[in-house]
Amino acid sequence: MAKKLSVGVIGATGMVGQRFVSLLAEHPWFELAAVAASPASAGKPYREALAGRWALPGEIPARAADMIVGDASHVDAIAKQVDFVFCAVDLPKPETKALEEAYARAETPVVSNNSANRWTPDVPMILPEINAHHAEVITAQRARLGTKRGFITVKPNCSLQSYVPAIHPLLAFGPSRIAVCTYQALSGAGKTHATFPEMADNVIPFIGGEEEKTEQEPLKIWGSVKQGAIVNATAPMISATCMRVPVSDGHMAAVFVAFDHKPTTDQILASWREYAGPPQHKKLPSAPTPFLRYFTEDDRPQTKLDRDAGNGQAVSIGRLRGDRQFDYRFVCLSHNTVRGAAGGAVLTAELLTNDGYLVAK
Repeated sequence: MAKKLSVGVIGATGMVGQRFVSLLAEHPWFELAAVAASPASAGKPYREALAGRWALPGEIPARAADMIVGDASHVDAIAKQVDFVFCAVDLPKPETKALEEAYARAETPVVSNNSANRWTPDVPMILPEINAHHAEVITAQRARLGTKRGFITVKPNCSLQSYVPAIHPLLAFGPSRIAVCTYQALSGAGKTHATFPEMADNVIPFIGGEEEKTEQEPLKIWGSVKQGAIVNATAPMISATCMRVPVSDGHMAAVFVAFDHKPTTDQILASWREYAGPPQHKKLPSAPTPFLRYFTEDDRPQTKLDRDAGNGQAVSIGRLRGDRQFDYRFVCLSHNTVRGAAGGAVLTAELLTNDGYLVAK
């Protein structure tokens, strides 16, 4: 790009906000121009607002460290500084929804990690390798909002982004029933080992709202755009159990699938090996190549060894084998704060920039 787009991060002090700041530090297309958070952090240098709370490896990026944190609710002030914003605020859903819409109406597009607008019919919920075409609904959303350039797009929940990418290349075989158990990292709760001591030597078999998202959001991802709205798919039927486990980053999923037209293992492996989506074809800066990585070793993928594959943007798969009640079972792994959160949103923003939806003001 001849000139980088100016970007703001609202909710910049939380764990996902920190990941956004980290990923934007050396980004070739985007330049961090504003950080914003709650009134408690507003007015402080970013390093001071995060004193003792920086949760990522390494130091706070130099460009961000001395930025003065803005108040995320001061929409006009932030909007004047940026071409678009990433949203990672920690607010009740109605407040988040209203805030995102306020930025969009201020002609500042929002690429959101939050769930508040995931079920708004004209807001695309994009997993870039799978449903990039859903961006076409933005035209209808702008008409509803009365905007020329402002809009909202969201990314899916982190829990499903390990297994949905593995199912997608197999849709031609008609997956009809899926059972999935996810084993989700502490960072998915915005925590570390130090700030979540009750997780030591422990597994918690409940994450509020997570199973519903894991079961329902794929149907919007696999849906179609009709008359200015996204209409959900009606299949496959998905049943999920989501558990919190004591690892820092990385969501693992054990997946069981039944098909209408059972493929062979060779067909499944070939489908995974050959699959590439728009980010790979368009050579977007954050696109992993390959997107899907299959391990032949019995004990891979492993969270600690493989969560950073493709700079945290790739999905790792292993242990494909037959099943007595379903047709096949396998395991998947993705980095939950990169692919599953901030990184997935950055890749979405790259896609939207490439396709002309995000432009300089």
